[in-house]
Amino acid sequence: MVQGEDAGALVALIEALKRLGYTFTTVTPSTHERVNRRPCAEQARNLRDVFGWSRPFDEALLPAEIVETMRRAGVLVRDGERWRSAIRVSSLDGELFVHSAFPPSAVDAVFFGPDTFRFVTAVVAHLDGRASPVRRAVDIGCGSGAAGIAIAKRSPDAEVVLVDINDAALRTAAINACSAGIEVKPRKSDLLAAVDGSFDLIVSNPPFMVDRSGRTYRHGGGRFGEGLSLAVVEAATERLVPGGSLVLFTGSVIVDGEDPFRAAATAACERAGLDVTYLEFDPDEYGEELDDPAYAEADRIALVVLTATRGNAR
Repeated sequence: MVQGEDAGALVALIEALKRLGYTFTTVTPSTHERVNRRPCAEQARNLRDVFGWSRPFDEALLPAEIVETMRRAGVLVRDGERWRSAIRVSSLDGELFVHSAFPPSAVDAVFFGPDTFRFVTAVVAHLDGRASPVRRAVDIGCGSGAAGIAIAKRSPDAEVVLVDINDAALRTAAINACSAGIEVKPRKSDLLAAVDGSFDLIVSNPPFMVDRSGRTYRHGGGRFGEGLSLAVVEAATERLVPGGSLVLFTGSVIVDGEDPFRAAATAACERAGLDVTYLEFDPDEYGEELDDPAYAEADRIALVVLTATRGNAR
């Protein structure tokens, strides 16, 4: 995202794109790069090229209303003789979400991609299977706010808190919630340190890679990037009410056929008396990362969903 953007103008921009029927499914950065290398992709030809593929465009390509709203929002930037959008807009769960333009290389980039879709899918599946209503929920490391907004849409009476250490993410999540007509409570916090009370639903899709650039949305810490995911599990064990659940979507490095994150996370949950289910959502993703020396011992990187639930009080 960019500094100094006008939140009201960004909401107006999203609304204008909705009226024009805009939709876009965001792909992985590697796919995005491949598609944009094609000869026909040098400059934008339509709205999707501008706000989805982050391609430079001539001002005459867009309706004057869109250009003026981009200018007011502070997201219209020069690219040689053309212009470029400083944000992307993607579709998910019937809404449009603002997030960082491609490439998301800034330390405070607000990432949105296929893992966002997977995460929200896991959260919605949990909501559909819950026996009790959600009264208070928190999304740890909320990013664009997509999961928290999905919860609030389905649990309109719930208090939904969105926490992140990234100021750009909190601004973006607030804009996306406003655009969706959803009330949430963005809060700057390292995990749950600045948030009081307990929750009956905690969700998180924390960074889980080893990232030498230290990008907030990507670097998970620990030996294989599992550090933040384990920290989320530990924080959740202290804040779940009876009957409350943690839904954690993350990556796990498999070493010699073993899953060290699963072993550590399951042990933490069992010490806290939580029941655990663990699903290998996708057995092999981010294969290109295995060329990094940090993953020299890894067989593969799996995407997993851990659900931990505290039993009801007797």
